[in-house]
Amino acid sequence: MALRIPQGMQMLKDGYKHLQGVDEAVLRNITAVHDLSEITRTSFGPNGRNKIIINHLEKLFVTNDAATIVRELEVVHPAAKLLVMASQQQESEMGDASNLVSIVTGALLQKAEYLLRMGLHPSEIVQGYEVALTKALEILETLAVEELTVAQVRSREGLYPAVRTSIGAKQFGNEETLTDLVVEAALAVMPKDEAHFNVDNIRVVKIMGSSLYESRVVRGMVFGRSPEGVITNASKAKVAVFTCPLDVAQTETKGTVLIHNANEMLDFTKGEEKHMETMLKTLADAGVKVVVTGAGVGELALHYLNRFGILVVKVMSKFDLRRLCRVTGATALARVGAPMAEEMGYCDVVESVEIGGDRVTVFRQEAEGVSKTATIVLRGATQNHLDDLERAVDDGVNVVKVLIKDRRLCAGAGATEMELLKRLLAQGERTPGLNQHAIKKFAEALEVIPRTLAENAGLDATEVLGKLYAAHHQDDRGIMGVDVESEKHEIIDAKAAGIVDTLSAKISAIRLATETALTILRVDQIIMSKPAGGPKMPKQNQGHWDED
Repeated sequence: MALRIPQGMQMLKDGYKHLQGVDEAVLRNITAVHDLSEITRTSFGPNGRNKIIINHLEKLFVTNDAATIVRELEVVHPAAKLLVMASQQQESEMGDASNLVSIVTGALLQKAEYLLRMGLHPSEIVQGYEVALTKALEILETLAVEELTVAQVRSREGLYPAVRTSIGAKQFGNEETLTDLVVEAALAVMPKDEAHFNVDNIRVVKIMGSSLYESRVVRGMVFGRSPEGVITNASKAKVAVFTCPLDVAQTETKGTVLIHNANEMLDFTKGEEKHMETMLKTLADAGVKVVVTGAGVGELALHYLNRFGILVVKVMSKFDLRRLCRVTGATALARVGAPMAEEMGYCDVVESVEIGGDRVTVFRQEAEGVSKTATIVLRGATQNHLDDLERAVDDGVNVVKVLIKDRRLCAGAGATEMELLKRLLAQGERTPGLNQHAIKKFAEALEVIPRTLAENAGLDATEVLGKLYAAHHQDDRGIMGVDVESEKHEIIDAKAAGIVDTLSAKISAIRLATETALTILRVDQIIMSKPAGGPKMPKQNQGHWDED
C-alpha cells in the first residue's frame, strides 16, 4: 500500500488558506452571497426600510438605495464581492434596479443549495440555469406592455409613469413632487436628437432648510456661493471664463529691493497697479459683464473689477467650470486678457439669490432650448434626507436615459417576474433530463420579487402570492402585481395603475444576476494567501507601543 502524500505540501507559502469541495467552498459561498442579498432585500420596493451605515471614514448614510448600501459596506468575502461588482455594474449601465440583481442572485443560489443537497452536481445546475436564462430572456422580450413613440419620449405624459415608478421605490410619498422636477429638468435639456441626451446635464444642488415642496428647476447652473465683489447682478451679460488666478503674477525667484526714500516706496507698486488696471480695462472695453475664475482672485484685481462694474464668481471645481462653459457657450482661457468674440459666452441672467439663509449664484438662460444644463435645487430638513432625495433623483434621470435607448415598458409591482415564473415552470415540465430540476428552481427563485414586495408592505405574502398565481393562470398578459397600498391583500393591474418599469433594465438585471450565480456555482476551491504586512500594532490603551 502506497503512502498517501499530503496535498499542497511546500507548494505555497506558509499561512495560506485552502477551502475546497461542496461543503467548504460552494455552500459557504452561497451562504455569504445569500446573507448580503438579505441585507438589501428588506430595502426593496416602495415600503423598503432604511439602513444606517457608518463607513470606514465615520460618514453616516441613512438610505434604502441598494447601490449605496452595497458600495459602503466593506465586503471582504470573495464570493460576496462578485455580487457587489454585479450590483455596481447594473448601477453604472442602467442607473436603476441594482437591488433586483442582488435579490435574484441570492434567491437563485438558495435554490441551487437545495439541488446540491438533493445530490445534483454543480455542473448540472449550471447547465440548467444557462438553459433557463436563455429561455427567460426570450420570454421577457414578449412581456413588454407598451412601446413609447419618439414623440412620447419627448413629452411629459410619456416619461412620467416610468420615472414615477422608479422614484416611488426610493421615496414613497414624495414621488409625485420629485417626478415633476426630474421630468421638467429632462425635457428642458432634451437635445434635438434625443440619442445625445446626457445625464450629466441635469445637476442637483442641495440646500438645507424648508421642505421638499420648495424645490424647483433652474434652466442653467446654480453654484452654492456668492459672488466675490460688490456687484451681485448682471443681465444679458457677456461672460469670460478663466482657469488661471486673477492676480499679480509672482516671480519664480525672490528678489530684494533697496528703497531709499518715501517717494520710491510710493512708486514701488504703481507699475503693478497700472498693469492690472490696463489688463482688466480691456475686459470692460470688450463688453464683459461677468468674469468666472477657476482659481483665486487677488484683492487688487477685485478692486478694479468692482470699479468697472464686473461681477466675479469663483468656481473651484474644474468640472463645474466646463459645465458652465457649456451653459454659456464660453471657452475657458488659461491667460488673463480680453477674450475674442468667439471665446466669450452669453447669459441672460446672472444673479445672487438667498435660498434658506445660503447665498447662491444662479446662471439662468431665459429662452427655450438655449441652456444645455438644468439644475434641480433640492430643499430638505437634514443633510441625510437631502442625500437620499438626490439618489432618488439620480435614479429618475437614469430611467429617462434608459427609455431613450430602449422605449419598451413592462409591468412593475412583481407582475413581470410572476408571468416569467409561470412560463418558465411550464418550460421546465416539457424539458427532459436533469435540466428540468434546475429550470424549475430558476423559475421558483423569481417568486422572491413579489414575495419581498408583499412582506415589506406588511402583507401576508402567502395569501398575496396565491391570488397572483391564480390571476396569472387566467391572464397571459403579465400585468397583475402586488398592491402595496391595499389592506385586504388585494392584487392590482399594474399597467392600468401606471406602475411600469423599463424592460431593458429588467433584462439587464436578470442577466447579471444569473451570470453572478453561475460564476459562484462554478467555484470549487478558494485559495487565500496570508495577508501582507507584519504583526498588528497593539491597541493604544494597552500602554505605549514603544515602551519596551
